[in-house]
Amino acid sequence: MATIAHCLFCFDVLVASLEKREHLTLPQVEHFWARYQSKDEPGGRTTLQPDHLDNSDHAASQEDGDDALSDSDPGLEELSGDEGEPPAEGPADPPSTLQIPSISRLQAASPSSASTSSIPSSISASSSRQALDDPSSKTSSNTSVFSFGRSSQQPSPTLKEEQYPLFVTWNTVSGRGHKSLRGCIGTFESQELSAGLSSYALTAAFDDTRFAPIELGELPSLAVHITLLHTFTPCAHPLDWSLGTHGLRISFTYHGRRMGATYLPDVAVEQGWTKEETVISLMRKAGWTGRSRDWRNVADMRAIRYEGKGEGCGWSIWREWRAWIDQDSENKK
Repeated sequence: MATIAHCLFCFDVLVASLEKREHLTLPQVEHFWARYQSKDEPGGRTTLQPDHLDNSDHAASQEDGDDALSDSDPGLEELSGDEGEPPAEGPADPPSTLQIPSISRLQAASPSSASTSSIPSSISASSSRQALDDPSSKTSSNTSVFSFGRSSQQPSPTLKEEQYPLFVTWNTVSGRGHKSLRGCIGTFESQELSAGLSSYALTAAFDDTRFAPIELGELPSLAVHITLLHTFTPCAHPLDWSLGTHGLRISFTYHGRRMGATYLPDVAVEQGWTKEETVISLMRKAGWTGRSRDWRNVADMRAIRYEGKGEGCGWSIWREWRAWIDQDSENKK
């Protein structure tokens, strides 16, 4: 399950990259986030105010969830990644006197307007183009979105981490709350969370070829959404899945090319689609240009259903949390 700490970690990775400094590790973020939540109620947890969370960014992120899948995406029968070797010792708590770079300059920045690169929901993502059943299958020429994430600068964890396929989505949010997709890239190959989140946070921010790289001045308008995927099951037919529960990944042959695309679990419900409408939209996203009534006639249609719940947050909660860390560090000097 994705968490607010995962979202804060992605924000910290992005800001650190733009400022050319080191970011906090994921264990440090989780440590400081837990302390921040309980700071006002000794022995208890504070509740986030609704305006601190950007839980509404599911539509753009999940709708565009297949963009820039890893070139090593597994096939229909196997979606798991390699496992790392378990180290001998467990992690120590991050030191409470950790020196954190000041973010006052970022706090003072004025929000930029939302991106004008918004794309209608039904066609907002370029197609996945990756065959589900054979990673070596021929794909269409538009395969630039199938990129590996950037190599992470995250220190190696001292305990073996959980691994998940994952997607990172950046949205811009206007003053009126209107969201525009700003970048979305992920992989169906399982990733250790520290490396995977840091890698795809930067890849989605800088390497989504539909958009210019995110710049420092855009940070106050950004929101991030993280989705961790699980329970992949081959479908008996393209409609063998449940609305609101499953994401869907399809592949088929069209004009001699293997095409594929995916929608993450909440997309169909948020768009108000039936299962058939979802499949047709997904096929068009992959590059199919046939008549809607002929969708069942494509060759060798295959589908995988999967599950995954996401979490999101906006700039404001990251900024307040980092300001608290800075102040807490100053108080302990």
